[in-house]
Amino acid sequence: MSVSRAGFLWALLSLLPLAAWGVIETYRFSSPELEARYHSLSQELRCPKCQNQNIADSNAPIARDLRVVLYEQLEAGASDDEILDFMVARYGEFVRYRPGVDRNTALLWVSPALLLLLGALGLLWHFKGRRVSSPAPLTAQEREKLERLMAQTSGEADP
Repeated sequence: MSVSRAGFLWALLSLLPLAAWGVIETYRFSSPELEARYHSLSQELRCPKCQNQNIADSNAPIARDLRVVLYEQLEAGASDDEILDFMVARYGEFVRYRPGVDRNTALLWVSPALLLLLGALGLLWHFKGRRVSSPAPLTAQEREKLERLMAQTSGEADP
């Protein structure tokens, strides 16, 4: 391999890390609190195009756009509730991983507690039916019969 060819390959290889720099989104936040809020909200917002990915993990173009909007709104001083309200107004309640409690989502929020309660009641019902009650005491006649049988059995067992 000639020197010029080796130099060209080294120059090409040294430029390779720059390709990754163009893919990674970097934002400069004015405070660490804003950056923490950004990461929290980007985990809480669902990508409208992807089924079960938040906008932090999605590579879809709409998710990238939502991350930019999120960054811009945080830097503009919007509260978390204002940002969530904006996203819900624009993309619907689907965009939230934790939807608010209202008439439409009440069953979603109450169903885990109801299922837990029904399961506990089912277990109680199941085990209540299996409760073993103590036998009634033997009458004098039954005790006498038992003693005869035991004496008879022990007499047969002795050679």
